[in-house]
Amino acid sequence: MGFRLAAYAVCIEDGRVLLARHVTPEGESTWTLPGGGVEHAEDPFDAVIREVAEETGCEAVVERLLGVDSRVIPAAEARAGTEHQNVGVFYRVRITAGRLRPEPNGQTAESVWTPIPDVAGLRRSSLVDIGLALAQTVPPTGHVAAVRVGGLIQH
Repeated sequence: MGFRLAAYAVCIEDGRVLLARHVTPEGESTWTLPGGGVEHAEDPFDAVIREVAEETGCEAVVERLLGVDSRVIPAAEARAGTEHQNVGVFYRVRITAGRLRPEPNGQTAESVWTPIPDVAGLRRSSLVDIGLALAQTVPPTGHVAAVRVGGLIQH
């Protein structure tokens, strides 16, 4: 089984959420939250700030930990063809400086402020729904119910 620890930024401002459009090498496009893999010996807190800067061109500060999500992607649905577990640490972050731009030499084609009601009509990662649910409900346990994958919602 593959395993990945990742940190994700939930940036909400004026009823909009900051989303990043991820494009695979095959050209498939999905909206997601800024964030990504935690490097060896890196703190997830530091990783989310680094990932926001890399993917969006903006500086961010962490306002609070929102929660942790753990999900297993079955082998039949995983890109690599093997079962994969993703553990995501979600932070509420605030953008403090910078201008949105594509990720240089990366897979983030663009980052945009998206009205929250418009998110439902986007082809997106389930991470978006998890992050929004955590930000909107702020559960004391830091855990929300699993998001059903299908239709516009992808792994």
